[in-house]
Order: sequence, then structure tokens, then C-alpha cells
Amino acid sequence: MRSALALAGFALALSSLPAAAQDKPPQHVRGDITAVNGDTLDVRTRAGQVVHVKLADNVGVAKVEEADASAIADGSFVGITAVPQSGGKLVAKEVHVFPEAMRGTGEGHRPWDLGAGSSMTNGAVSGMSAGKAGAAKRGTGSSMTNATVSGMKKSGGERTLQLTYKGGEQTVVVPSNIPIVKLGPGDRSLLKPGAHVFVIATEENGTLTAQRMMVGEGGVVPPM
Repeated sequence: MRSALALAGFALALSSLPAAAQDKPPQHVRGDITAVNGDTLDVRTRAGQVVHVKLADNVGVAKVEEADASAIADGSFVGITAVPQSGGKLVAKEVHVFPEAMRGTGEGHRPWDLGAGSSMTNGAVSGMSAGKAGAAKRGTGSSMTNATVSGMKKSGGERTLQLTYKGGEQTVVVPSNIPIVKLGPGDRSLLKPGAHVFVIATEENGTLTAQRMMVGEGGVVPPM
């Protein structure tokens, strides 16, 4: 019960920000923790810069564990970071599988920060189509698609998922060699030096405040 409540709270945090920060886009910090000082973390980003991140009193924490393609089943709710290919389809760069308590988190379409023109799309899978074997051509943009998997097919080691959300839909090709992870309940005890994190933070007067965090378990790097 406590795990379900923790994840439900984390899901709520994903879709809400403090009133004072709603006019500013959230900041994403990707890296590893180098120090913990009370309610402040030092995080070394992928670019090598060390930034200070304050923890909100009600910061949401989820752990990220390694998974494989078997974790994606009919009816699964998933998140997919993807880049466009010729013809308009999206090619997944990673897949993360949500627990039931986080179903429906962040449904819709919004900008993402993995390149020019990138976006995040959260929705539900309503169908599937066969993919083509071989590596797909990737573009410069990227997107995140979160959806409930209602079906999928495999071809040449890859899968194609049909994802829908309020007001639109996306077709995503999932290659066989991309990282797949699953999310689970977490807490502040996971926040220790060496842990890999993905942080969603607000910024005010030069101070970053973490509203929610995804922390790799057992050395896993959150691929979001």
C-alpha cells in the first residue's frame, strides 16, 4: 500500500509544479550525485559541470531498474524517448515502463530537451503495426512518448507500437538494442554519492529546487 501511495504521489508531482514556478519551464538535470549535504545535492552533469540542487520538502523519488523487452506487454503504460525518421514515424532511443499506480501520468504533447524540435508525448497505445528489419534512419529531433501498450508486433528484432493520447497519436519503432528500464517506488535513501539521477527542477533566483527525481538502482543510468 505504501509503495502504491508513494508512486501515486510521484505521478501527481510529475503533472504539477509549485504556483510560483508555473510560468517557468522546468529544468532537467542529468548526471551523478557527487555529494549530499542535508537537503542539497551536488550533481555532476553529463557535460562535467557540478550543479547544486536543493530538495523540495515533498520531492518525489522513483527508482529506475534494468528491464528487458518482456516488461512491455499488452496494456502496459510506457514512456518512450524517440527521434523522428523519414516518413514521420518515431524511432525509440529508450523505453521506461511505468507501474500501474503511475498510469496516465502526463498525458499529452509537450517540448522535450534532447535536441532541436524535440518533444514529450504521453498517451495510450491503441494498436500496433509490423516494423521493418534493420536500423532506422534517425533525425535531429527527439520526443518522449508515454502510453499504455495495447499491442505490438516484432519484425527483424524490432517492435512497432501505436500510441495514442488526447488529441493525437504516434507510431513508434522500438529497435532491439535500446535500453529498457522500469520505474518503482523510491525514497531519499537512494540519494547518495555515485547514484545516477534524472532531476526535474524549478529555478528561482539562481537556485535549482528538485521537485521529482528518478534514481538509478544498481548502477543503472536513467536514460530519459
